[in-house]
Amino acid sequence: MDRLPNPAWLRSFESAARHLNFTTTARELGLTQTAVSLHIRSLEAELGQKLFTRNARRLELTELGQSYSLTVRRALTDIALSTNSLFGPASRQTLTIRAAISAATYWIAAELPDFSTRHPDIPVRLVSHIWNDSGTPGDVDVEIRLGYGDWPGVRSEKLTDEKLVPVCRAGHGSPKLNNGPLIHILGYEDNWAQYFQAIGTAPPGQPSRYSVDTTVAALQLVMAGAGYATILERFARNAIRQGAPIAIAGPAIPFAQSHYLVSAQRAARPTAAAGLFCAWLRDRLAADAAD
Repeated sequence: MDRLPNPAWLRSFESAARHLNFTTTARELGLTQTAVSLHIRSLEAELGQKLFTRNARRLELTELGQSYSLTVRRALTDIALSTNSLFGPASRQTLTIRAAISAATYWIAAELPDFSTRHPDIPVRLVSHIWNDSGTPGDVDVEIRLGYGDWPGVRSEKLTDEKLVPVCRAGHGSPKLNNGPLIHILGYEDNWAQYFQAIGTAPPGQPSRYSVDTTVAALQLVMAGAGYATILERFARNAIRQGAPIAIAGPAIPFAQSHYLVSAQRAARPTAAAGLFCAWLRDRLAADAAD
């Protein structure tokens, strides 16, 4: 790390630069005047420059001290703001939801405004991951996973039945899936084989041109006209509602995996905010299923 003076010295300097009085600074920081004076002298020795001009009855900043005080004040303010935002009282009330990046982007984020309208007093933090083992359920309030519900060491509650659809760029004309090119998503490489088998069509003979690790990347390729991808119908319809220039290019088929609410086996009792979110999500999914 680059050269960084003692943070306690910087804090004393910033206060002294505002007050131009060591006694007032000591009172603000809960220190003695001697301690403040020692901090300033130590900082000046570290920097090799005078920061204050000490007159008989007043304290003045040197030109270098004036410039440095602005930088130090801005840095300390940024640290304070970040600390309050991430670790202050408001953060302890924030509902933290974790989901795969595709679910966060093309499902949860699209639904959250409705939750916030119903519960405007609950701040929400949505975090995403690529693989299910990127974290443990105990470090977030709510975790949503796609899979078979058989993860070791966790409890899981099934939320959805899912379907798989092929997608192409909007305005692509009559889709001809077996002409490719096909885009594969890592971890779901067999989706295309299952899809062609389900619809009774032979897959294209040429090898896949693209493999990506997220549905988000696959859809970006589709939107660029690079080929076709298979994704969850839920994600496709949400992406289309959000204005993504894609179209569903074939019939939906059942998908073996589902979305689950996941919690640690010995998890503490859910927070009130987590309980409200889970109840709201179940109601939303029930309403979607009834449509």
